[in-house]
Amino acid sequence: MKVTSVEKKEKSTVELMIQVEAEAFEAAIQKVYLKTRGRINVPGFRKGKAPRKIIEGMYGASVFYEDAVNECYPAAYEEAVKEQGLDDVGYPKMEIVEMGKDGFTFKALVSVRPEVKLGEYLGLTAPKEEVKVTDKDIDEELKPYIDRATRLVSVKRKAKKGDTAVIDFEGFDNGTPFEGGKGENYDLKLGAGMFVPGFEEQVIGMKAGEEKDIDITFPEDYHAELAGKAVIFHVKVNEVKESQAPEVDDEFAKDVSEFETLADFRKDLGEKLQERKEAQAKNDFENAVIEQLVENMECEVPDGMVEVQVDRLMDDYAMRLQSQGIPMDQYMSMMGMTPEMMRASSRPAALKQVQTELALTAVAQAENIEISDEEYEAEVAKLAEQYNMPAEQVKAVIPAESLKKDMAMRKASELVLSQAKEGKPKKKAAPKKADAKEENEEEKPKRSRAKKKTEEPAEE
Repeated sequence: MKVTSVEKKEKSTVELMIQVEAEAFEAAIQKVYLKTRGRINVPGFRKGKAPRKIIEGMYGASVFYEDAVNECYPAAYEEAVKEQGLDDVGYPKMEIVEMGKDGFTFKALVSVRPEVKLGEYLGLTAPKEEVKVTDKDIDEELKPYIDRATRLVSVKRKAKKGDTAVIDFEGFDNGTPFEGGKGENYDLKLGAGMFVPGFEEQVIGMKAGEEKDIDITFPEDYHAELAGKAVIFHVKVNEVKESQAPEVDDEFAKDVSEFETLADFRKDLGEKLQERKEAQAKNDFENAVIEQLVENMECEVPDGMVEVQVDRLMDDYAMRLQSQGIPMDQYMSMMGMTPEMMRASSRPAALKQVQTELALTAVAQAENIEISDEEYEAEVAKLAEQYNMPAEQVKAVIPAESLKKDMAMRKASELVLSQAKEGKPKKKAAPKKADAKEENEEEKPKRSRAKKKTEEPAEE
């Protein structure tokens, strides 16, 4: 392997021109031949016994070239990156430039760890919401308990909006029943909009035992067989039920909580809501501070680095779905999404995570934050307890360098947040416009000549 040229490109990328010489390429071709000859039929030879020269004679001298390139370029790329001392942080883009019996040359666009220029990072200011819990907020907290205690009770009156009508129904298209248009003892919540538009409105006003025909026209965007069709539903109401909420008093509090009085129950709900709101306000404040840290830095993030993070997000999401018994391909089918659409939707979050990692790593370096052996061992012990595995197994799964880097970033984050203040964030200063008096002297005569030229009268 030989690196024939190195060129810095935009967005923290470096283009390497890498040459794989004849000897290494020949070894790769021979390896590919030995691996694939069993799948090649050559008249006059038993399968897998045809000499390489015979196969090349039949199919051309380059028959093994493509597989040989795939065989040896990963190692050549890795060696070239190491030789040039590049911190490779993404997937390279490869392009074959030349290929023949004397070897091949390829271009590799390498994503390298970008240079980070930190802006202000200590004493940042961000808004923090003032948390206040009102009686109305506590009423909202009570609603789920009231809903769970609410009962449907049969009533002897006409159905009205908000009631549940227990119905039998059957749909007819020109007198013929259609598929999916029949149901018995169906609980229809009137006003919930669960049926075709116009259906529930015509059930309102019916009483138990009453039957009638309902005229319905399906929407144009309904499924093909019934889209836009006028049909008739024969409906019979078997029962009308209304929701009866419980009396919200001390007895209610005893039934739904461990408290003896409604006042104590409301007080507890308010305190828990206060804790949640304060935690959310703290989280929002910290996120705003870290966003400022990122905004203040100057850094060109390579696309390859973002793509690596997108892969991590996709893998994490797939694992979470799998834990719920849902394969990723099934989820995408249900949501009407493609892998490309999923990746595109994940890219903004991936970019934000990469930017945050770069910013916090830069802070750790600027503040000379290091992780001692004692801190490292304590973190390993904590993870071992958390995941119920031996410490040595944790060390085997998580490289020490990676864990120490994460710990240093955490320390950097704690430092930035500990120095942050509550208030309005500072506005970034707009770039200064060049003063007309400071314009380049070289430009003055050009402008004067241009002006003079435009002022000259046109020749007749």
